[in-house]
Amino acid sequence: MIALVDYNMGNLLSVSKALEAVGGEIRLVDKADELEKFDSIILPGVGHFGDGMENLRSRGFEAPLKKASETGKNILGICLGMQMMLESSEEAPGVEGLALFKGKVLRFPQVGEKVPHMGWNNVKIKNMHPLMKGVPDESYFYFVHSYYVAVDDPACTIGSCEYINEFTAIIGKNNVCGTQFHPEKSQKYGLIMLKNFVKNSQA
Repeated sequence: MIALVDYNMGNLLSVSKALEAVGGEIRLVDKADELEKFDSIILPGVGHFGDGMENLRSRGFEAPLKKASETGKNILGICLGMQMMLESSEEAPGVEGLALFKGKVLRFPQVGEKVPHMGWNNVKIKNMHPLMKGVPDESYFYFVHSYYVAVDDPACTIGSCEYINEFTAIIGKNNVCGTQFHPEKSQKYGLIMLKNFVKNSQA
């Protein structure tokens, strides 16, 4: 069973339907003390970094999520969910993230290309991770974001994407990983990634 964190900031329905389509057993969790019952957790998210962290903290999710990462539970962050795994974001100066990875979230510079980065783009695999099994290098995924992750340790960049500059599109270290794009909206290869997460959760 996989916990889908409900903190009033995620596109829960589309994520839930995609996970169910690849064989996942999903339960929406809106109470932080329930997380310890699950071996795997998905942290979705759409919106503002500051609002997201405020909602997580006000609902008591911060400490259980950090504990889950330290005790080996599988965690997947999607879009804002991935960004909140970093230490901070230019979108909300002074607001601390979950700090599951060292690094920060930066705004795309205004240099001619449209911001937000929206639509399909290809991802280069930099480091292998079980999440990527069966996903070819340079596969396309669906993005919608104005801010991007800059991670301190290059080994944590599983995949990168090029838009205005190169940025981390998939982050991962052991049991914790995240995607800047929306796998639930990315058709074949996004569903393969979610299926890999489900299989790893059942192992």
